[in-house]
Amino acid sequence: MYSTILSGAIYGMESYLVQVEVDMSPGLPCFCMVGSLSGEVKESGERVRVALKNMGIHLPPVHIAVNLSPADIRKEGTAFDLPIAVGVLVSMEQLKKEETEGILFIGELGLNGEIRPVKGVLPIVRAACENGIRKCLVPKENEREAGMINKMEVLAASHLQQVIEYLKAGPDKKNRVLSPYQKKEREKEEGYSPDFADIIGQESAKRAAVIAASGFHNMLIMGPPGSGKTMIAKRMPSILPPLSEEESLEVASVYSIAGMLDEKNPVTRKRPFLNPHHTISPYALTGGGKRPKPGIISLSHRGVLFLDELPEFKRQTLDILRQPLEDKKVQIARTYGTFSYPADFMLIGAMNPCPCGYYPDRNKCRCTPYEIHSYISHLSGPILDRIDICVEAPKIEIGRLQSGEKGVNSRSLREKVMAARRRQKERYEGTSFRFNADLGPGDMEKYCPLGTEEKKMMETMFQSLDLSARAYHKVIKVARTIADVESSREIKEEHLAEAVCYYRAGEKVFDGGR
Repeated sequence: MYSTILSGAIYGMESYLVQVEVDMSPGLPCFCMVGSLSGEVKESGERVRVALKNMGIHLPPVHIAVNLSPADIRKEGTAFDLPIAVGVLVSMEQLKKEETEGILFIGELGLNGEIRPVKGVLPIVRAACENGIRKCLVPKENEREAGMINKMEVLAASHLQQVIEYLKAGPDKKNRVLSPYQKKEREKEEGYSPDFADIIGQESAKRAAVIAASGFHNMLIMGPPGSGKTMIAKRMPSILPPLSEEESLEVASVYSIAGMLDEKNPVTRKRPFLNPHHTISPYALTGGGKRPKPGIISLSHRGVLFLDELPEFKRQTLDILRQPLEDKKVQIARTYGTFSYPADFMLIGAMNPCPCGYYPDRNKCRCTPYEIHSYISHLSGPILDRIDICVEAPKIEIGRLQSGEKGVNSRSLREKVMAARRRQKERYEGTSFRFNADLGPGDMEKYCPLGTEEKKMMETMFQSLDLSARAYHKVIKVARTIADVESSREIKEEHLAEAVCYYRAGEKVFDGGR
């Protein structure tokens, strides 16, 4: 007998529905599986056979053929165990075909019939809902994840016997076996514990942080050891607006595919903050491997990627960031396909001016010009060109440390950021842009117009500073954000002057290495 069960799979970041077709026919007894399958999918046949045997259900000595359609896309993972088992039971006529129609089945089977959690449930259920499916049956541990999708009735089981009893039960008894998951109120999330109020001084760096957060600009902080660079970076999420509902699902989908989703609170409004060590490999940063999965930059999607001690990273590793910073995505090519992962993140870097950290203070710095040049050379020009804001964090004087004063708290700074974001939302209504940092060269005239005096000023700056076209547009975009922070509709000369200062601070990085 022939049967078909609905399931789903992940291909990179794309989710698609899979038809699990099972056919039993007279012939040489075997359990044959086809459909471009990986090793763990092929092993599903043995897991299903043993699980059914341990439940007292023995497969008949017939030819069992299982096809996972579409057959031209490679399938990986263990999520097909449950739909294959249900398909086998339907083909054995132990379950009615009508009872399985319109239900998405996902789950791994243990040899005792236990249903175990799998990766990627959220994006698969989301794709199923978009295709008109309104009911799914998932492992118990994945129910909250699947329950985040509205208009989807989620059933969760911990054992195959529960699934069988549910499908055999009458309409009035089904809810007694497996009741639909009731979406609970999202657990109250604790605020970010690191607060900008803990940072004494560094007002210029705080100002730059507000501007970077407002326009989602990449930022580089330079200064001697202990000046507060890392403290500023770690407090950036506290002034960023919370994730929208759509952004939350995007981020949760990435973490679900990577198997890193929080089971207790799968969809969070906090923006991701990733801080990898400088010894990280290029593959760990971008993602990939034999079985491609999201890397650190994709896990930073819609959040912050903080690279501390930036020149300590290998130049090869840093240069990998060039394409994701430009295209907002990562593409990984393998022999059996090309995978694309999102990478729309804010890059924040922190660095010392030299290996010892005290240049140009020659009373402390003993680094030779060659050592400084070698240290700075890890940061290539194209990478620095993609960083919109550079700011210095000088050494804090002892008097300020002992004063006991508190800086401006994150709540106050966040209000400024939110106000600037609202202005950008109104400006870019109906477009694909969200922030000023998203603007391209062709959009500058429309969204960042300059007055006569401002154009003259930029002409002078372009000639005297020998700006590139990218640097010219970068200064104007940052000036647009500064104007938004200052509640100004037009970009003024003082906004351009401040934006140029952030550009010049970046030029000093290479001046120190010459």
